[in-house]
Amino acid sequence: MSAVPDYSNNFKRLQARLRSLAGKAIEDFRMIEAGDRVMVCLSGGKDSYTMLDILMSLQRSAPVHFELIAVNLDQKQPGFPEAVLPEYLKGLGVPFHIIEQDTYSVVKRVIPEGKTMCGLCSRLRRGALYRFAADHGITKIALGHHRDDIIETLFLNMFFGGKLKAMPPKLHSEDGRHIVIRPLAYVAEQDIERYARAREFPLIPCSLCGSQENMQRVEVKKMLREWERQYPGRTESIFSSVRNVTLSHLADPTRYDFNKRQTPEGDVVNNPGELF
Repeated sequence: MSAVPDYSNNFKRLQARLRSLAGKAIEDFRMIEAGDRVMVCLSGGKDSYTMLDILMSLQRSAPVHFELIAVNLDQKQPGFPEAVLPEYLKGLGVPFHIIEQDTYSVVKRVIPEGKTMCGLCSRLRRGALYRFAADHGITKIALGHHRDDIIETLFLNMFFGGKLKAMPPKLHSEDGRHIVIRPLAYVAEQDIERYARAREFPLIPCSLCGSQENMQRVEVKKMLREWERQYPGRTESIFSSVRNVTLSHLADPTRYDFNKRQTPEGDVVNNPGELF
């Protein structure tokens, strides 16, 4: 099944906007370089479909050569439409691979009914994708997280983890073997929703996390959408703050040397001595 875009002026403007934002994120964080073999993690949701679509578009006009390979992890969820993604990807003509691993049974067995499954599910999924990347010469692993995901993660970590931490556009894995990139880091979820509708992607819902409406992330998403409704532009302002951090005005002595002499504005004074 090959997706056919709506070539209306509105769609063209939206596509140009997404291309521009993804291109800027790739450039700002040096996500993709010449000779890269980029694994595009495709879940069947609107975000990863959009990411693949935009990366393919950018690949055609990029000044450097890089490869794309779409990879889906078939987690053996009951009722999962196995033929949808292979049929769609064959229509696009993009190289792809389906990893088959029954993480669904593991998660259902380990996590009690009613508890959030995402933590264990994501760890198992990440392990499978990292193994594939290591075995197939992958240099970058592309995930479909967008601007709103980053902001939601910021508040989840503050509210429930006591940490000022979000989701970086580019990340080295803990063992240093893999580089994870998020090309849609500057893109708003609302724009992705519009793009996915126009492109008529064959969306596949997740029967694990997609059915857990009381998850903390869902509550944070509702809070942020209400804020945006009352105060348009707040989401963009919050995201801007993630990109403009003044460590001297926070309170983590492991990240900033508070023994330095500073002015009330946070500027460091070169001469040593007590501030007071």
